[in-house]
Amino acid sequence: MNENCHCHIQHSSAGAKFGTAIALLLLLIAPATNTAHAYGLSAARAVAMGGAYTGLAKGVYAPLYNPANIGLRGHRQIGIEIIGAGVRINNNSLTLNDYNDYTGSLLTEADKTDILNKIPIEGLKISADAEASALSVSLGSVVFAFNGLAATEANLGKDALRLILNGNDFNETFSLDGMYSEAVAYATFGVSYGIALISVGSRQLAIGATAKYVRGIAYEEVSEIGGSATTLITGFEGEGNIAIRTATGGSGYGLDVGAALRLSNNYTVGLTFNNLFSHINWNDETEEHGYYFRFDSATADNMDIDSLLISEDYSRGIDAFSTTMPTIMRLGIANTSGKLLWAVDWEQGFRPGAGTSSKPRIAAGAEYRAFAFLPVRAGYAMGGGKTAAISGGPGFDFGMFYMDFAISNHSSFNFSNSKGLHFAFSAGLRL
Repeated sequence: MNENCHCHIQHSSAGAKFGTAIALLLLLIAPATNTAHAYGLSAARAVAMGGAYTGLAKGVYAPLYNPANIGLRGHRQIGIEIIGAGVRINNNSLTLNDYNDYTGSLLTEADKTDILNKIPIEGLKISADAEASALSVSLGSVVFAFNGLAATEANLGKDALRLILNGNDFNETFSLDGMYSEAVAYATFGVSYGIALISVGSRQLAIGATAKYVRGIAYEEVSEIGGSATTLITGFEGEGNIAIRTATGGSGYGLDVGAALRLSNNYTVGLTFNNLFSHINWNDETEEHGYYFRFDSATADNMDIDSLLISEDYSRGIDAFSTTMPTIMRLGIANTSGKLLWAVDWEQGFRPGAGTSSKPRIAAGAEYRAFAFLPVRAGYAMGGGKTAAISGGPGFDFGMFYMDFAISNHSSFNFSNSKGLHFAFSAGLRL
């Protein structure tokens, strides 16, 4: 029994070294750039209301949510957004408390079990999005908007996390299945136009569209990943490969379309499709980077990492390639007048990717003005492949000049249990 125990200890140590080697390998697939679909992250008023803004968006913010709104009376404005910025980071498993408890500490077996129990079967998913805008101009039924966007998403399989924390046990297979990474960054210049088709009393039906020129900044995607490794009593065996394609520039276009129905002076309904048509041609420094690893005659007595991994890697130029921006549908209803405004939105993506999800997301938000210059906002959103989020923030409205602030906590009112945060700030002039 002691002999068996001694052998297990040797393999446990080997598994730890094996886990270290794989952890180093996994760093190769971590995204080095940021961004994709992150529209509306910098609109602080919308963020504070949980993102429920399709029926409320006016002026320079209408193109972010529904360009048809600028075809409606009461939604047109003359103004300039001086600056807007928003950053969001989120994961599906670990809270801020977990990070504080485990970072820098020596993990016990109970700690490792606790961490693994918090990670779902599909693995640890981490995403980060950012948006910045400046000097967007609203001229009534026409808006000119400048935005820079960034989004990245990576998924680390539960097998990999179990391996890194515990090493490999006998007859246990580690697989790269389910792991992915994607990141993209681009800037857009958009021209939006809205027009009312029907006006009957207080009722109006408007349509609108935004045509966007897209300047690609960077792109990175794990285009192929596969492989596995098994721990045997006699050692390890296994192999795998990773292929990553990258680019540092490109150009393209996007088209958003929408419709808005003003039911009365108090209520508006809107439907919009962001990126209904889109195309980015990546043609600057397009490359493919490949990595191949194989475990050759690895045993518990031969665990030097240099001899453990027989690897090959390459980088080569590839032809230009194209991508599309994710199509997002939004359907919303809003109360648009009075001291208390509210809105409810349904957001639906049609394919998963960096910055978006094919799962629906529902958001609800409200704004109350006890004092005209000091609106207070709150919101709640859930779904969309992300944790539920509680949001809020004040605004300062001085008539011509305004400033809005927002924070969103991806969990509950307890920030220490948060699995992500979103901060946003915007300021501008209404003329």
